[in-house]
Amino acid sequence: MKQRRKIADKVLETLCASLVESLEKGCEHWPLPNPPLVDPDFPPIPPKDYRSLPEKGLALLRADRGMFDRHLTIVVDLIVPHRMNLTDDPFEVYERWLLRRLDILTERLQFAIATEWLSQALDRSSPDTERWWLAVALINGLSTKSYGQPVHQGYHLVESIALGEKPGTWHTQPEATNANIDWNPLAVTPRSTSVIAHKAGSDAANWLLERLEEGPEERRKLLIEWVRLLLERKELIGPLNLSKILLRRASDSSPEIVSKVALCIAKLLESDPDSGKDCIRIIHANRETLVRRTMADILTRLFRRIGEGAIPLLEDMLSDDDESVLAAASATVGDLKYIDSNLWANKIRELCDHKSAIVRRNLVYTIRDYLEEFHEDSRGIIPLLWADGDEVILTRLKELLIRMEEVNTERFASTLSKIKHLELETLWSPMAIKDNERTKAWKDWLSEKGPRPKDNPKPEIHISNKTVGDLPQLDEALSKLDDLGFLD
Repeated sequence: MKQRRKIADKVLETLCASLVESLEKGCEHWPLPNPPLVDPDFPPIPPKDYRSLPEKGLALLRADRGMFDRHLTIVVDLIVPHRMNLTDDPFEVYERWLLRRLDILTERLQFAIATEWLSQALDRSSPDTERWWLAVALINGLSTKSYGQPVHQGYHLVESIALGEKPGTWHTQPEATNANIDWNPLAVTPRSTSVIAHKAGSDAANWLLERLEEGPEERRKLLIEWVRLLLERKELIGPLNLSKILLRRASDSSPEIVSKVALCIAKLLESDPDSGKDCIRIIHANRETLVRRTMADILTRLFRRIGEGAIPLLEDMLSDDDESVLAAASATVGDLKYIDSNLWANKIRELCDHKSAIVRRNLVYTIRDYLEEFHEDSRGIIPLLWADGDEVILTRLKELLIRMEEVNTERFASTLSKIKHLELETLWSPMAIKDNERTKAWKDWLSEKGPRPKDNPKPEIHISNKTVGDLPQLDEALSKLDDLGFLD
């Protein structure tokens, strides 16, 4: 208990300083937004001076020591390594470990305090408007980095504000059925599980999003992380103007922020296709390497959502000088087959002559589908790739042809006849290891010295003829167990 009190006092001392600093940062943007929920009998009185909020927050923290101790215990249990006995006190075992991580402790504690204050402010039975100003200022002050707690906990707090609901309310929780322990067969009250944006709450959430957008690069990156998560809530896209935020940030001066916006495009296209296409146009014109690589990475998702509209993007990316862009773009050539099979096959033929080896290597992944669609290979793609001489391409083609010989002898023979004028020793060697006689037969057929080998025999599937009547009776099985001494 002594060690616990010692650590708690040091954490509280550091927390007080951090809380005041965060509230001061949050109050730099004045005035604060109005509370979403108010009690008509007690109209809210906005704070007149931004300097009073840090003092009030510090006073509340010092006055409610029980709240601090409760949150401290929860946070310590979350962050300490779970390698101790269940009876050990983490404050004693990890005293020095915890004291070296006061910054982590205080950050988590501040988010826990902000969550509690926001819960009291959004309590529909008796909303506490005094704690609303403190909560929104603290959330704004804590939103300073684009990773860790500001992303995950900060997003949930902003979502709660937009919905006008206490943090932790699960809006999409399914109705309890007779398979759940909390099922009540007599319940008749309908329960709404849909997400409904709160007008005043959306205005307050918009205020927070605007403050992040006006801030430095790290806060703008945090903004896009929030937007990416908020896009999952279709009901909030319009009230929070997420499409407009992404359109503005698509022209951001920071390549990292633009690349983060690019990762949001697929979801944006589902809810607002016009804005999504505008984002694509703006970002595709950005020539920063990081942005071009990100656009190449999401090309498959764009094909699934805009179809033919992604073809010009693919054409531009295949003429890029960056190897990473070429690798990602060429890996999506197979998506063309869902749009136009002839266009897809012609593109494969065109890329067989591409100057980049990585593009030619990626074509082999789609060759199997190509042969399924175009058995005769009238474009001569297999001979072109085999004559390329690249070791990786040859290895992948050999695997494909060896498997083809096992499952479709006729197609293998047709393909083999097209490349018989090329060097085939690299194909015969692994085939001979597996079946030397059959490999020799293929060589003889190719040199017109023997007939074509027959199809490989299909594997036999053995099905047991036992029926239920053949199974031993239960009484007989129990008697055997009893004889062995398993039954008392």
